[in-house]
Amino acid sequence: MAFNDLLQQVGGVGRFQQIQVTLVVLPLLLMASHNTLQNFTAAIPPHHCRPPANANLSQDGELEAWLPRDGQGQLESCLLLTVPRQGPPFPNGTETNGTGATEPCTNGWIYDNSTFPSTIVTEWDLVCSNRTLRQLAQSLYMVGVLLGAMVFGYLADRLGRRKLLILNYLQTAVSGTCAAFAPNFPVYCAFRLLSGMSLAGIALNCVTLNMEWMPIHTRACVGTLTGYVYSLGQFLLVGVALAVPHWRHLQLLVSVPFFAFFIYSWFFIESARWYSSSGRLDLTLRALQRVAWINGKREEGTKLSMEVLRASLQKELTMGKGQASALELLRCPALRHLFLCLSMLWFATSFAYYGLVMDLQGFGVNIYLIQVIFGAVDLPAKLVGFLVINSLGRRPAQMASLLLAGICILVNGVVPQDQSIVRTSLAVLGKGCLAASFNCVFLYTGELYPTVIRQTGMGMGSTMARVGSIVSPLVSMTAELYPSVPLFIYGAVPVAASAITALLPETLGQPLPDTVQDMESSPQLLALAWTLHTQDAALLPPRRRGKPRRQEQEQQKQMVPLQASAQENVL
Repeated sequence: MAFNDLLQQVGGVGRFQQIQVTLVVLPLLLMASHNTLQNFTAAIPPHHCRPPANANLSQDGELEAWLPRDGQGQLESCLLLTVPRQGPPFPNGTETNGTGATEPCTNGWIYDNSTFPSTIVTEWDLVCSNRTLRQLAQSLYMVGVLLGAMVFGYLADRLGRRKLLILNYLQTAVSGTCAAFAPNFPVYCAFRLLSGMSLAGIALNCVTLNMEWMPIHTRACVGTLTGYVYSLGQFLLVGVALAVPHWRHLQLLVSVPFFAFFIYSWFFIESARWYSSSGRLDLTLRALQRVAWINGKREEGTKLSMEVLRASLQKELTMGKGQASALELLRCPALRHLFLCLSMLWFATSFAYYGLVMDLQGFGVNIYLIQVIFGAVDLPAKLVGFLVINSLGRRPAQMASLLLAGICILVNGVVPQDQSIVRTSLAVLGKGCLAASFNCVFLYTGELYPTVIRQTGMGMGSTMARVGSIVSPLVSMTAELYPSVPLFIYGAVPVAASAITALLPETLGQPLPDTVQDMESSPQLLALAWTLHTQDAALLPPRRRGKPRRQEQEQQKQMVPLQASAQENVL
């Protein structure tokens, strides 16, 4: 509790915390816009083949004379008649392609620009045989997020949270602006990948920097606030997309503000907890005194000295001088246990989330309306999640949100296709539960990993989430076997992950661990290890009396005082 006491001494939740938390979470409004930006910048408007240049389109019905119809009587989007149809079209729309030979669209396409005046689809003709390139742009963006989570999560534990935020704001501003002026599709994809990398770093360092400056009892509030800001960003995207439908203008509008974020981020104060875990006691003292001055606790700040910090943070200084490497996540048994369990939680949440969110056009509802509905459900979902997190704990909240989301998706798989209202309602409810799960897993992961490797652990968790978002579209291809197969898979994964949550310790009201030794000596982790040990022992066949039984009893006797000692240290 040493560092938490220092935070309380310099003002607790004072003016500094309120200002810095507000400025750090503000960019998340536009991060939400970037994540789902292609729902609008890459929207596919109604389109059909452009007739030959010598065709006379001034006469009524001349355009339709060149366009074949499918089995449902609808005009084909990707085929053109080699010879125009003679005579008036069939009024009942039952005409088929058998009336003439067809060919692909060799002269380009004509787009309906009434809803979307300009998108990357209409500018670079990403339709018909080039339709997969549209998904490629979003996939490359997700690859960038995956790379950013790995790279910037690791660098933040080496260079600090503040430096990485400054870099990520600048990279997002530059790459997003360049994407708005991209002369061709490959250049656009390259800058979108760079944007994804930097936005992943912003998400990770935003959560960690705020968490490490807040006292224990306020961490859940800050985590929930962060989630709400992201949800409000979804509403902001709808309004901006309606006002600015041109894709280049929209891309520019959500990228330029990051130049302002880059400028004011120079005034952020680096995490004093990270300084202490890195063995930089002089910088820790300077940061705490600056915070005390901003919070109006100058006298308390002057009481701090190198000697006071050495006495208060003796454990951090002796154990945290060397930074833990990423290999520790697999080398250390306790960290390996957390890494495997949390990776499953991140993967399952993102896998099911993007399985629902990236299929907005499949609901048959106006895309702006469904975006608002999906954003609105986050507000009550995250409020309920916050109440459960603060009252019952992180583990019950994580388990319940994943379990309920999985059940909603599984039930949706057996609801008839014609029950659109029921299916949409279940999808919205499941999306709300997954949003609450995202909110919880960010907080839970940050509280479980020690300071020396927290950003690396957060980065690896976010990496697994990106893997889930990349795999999710591939699962949708199984709909060719049976329409409900994707929903069964999307629902089964979070249900399985909810069971894995039981293998994690509770962190409600517990101090943040600064070193691996802090985490290993946690009474919650020791109690969990003892429970798992006794459960494994119960599954084994009865042992014969003798030396093996006596050795097991001796090991049990040794674990009891170890748990009691850990509890005494906490109390």
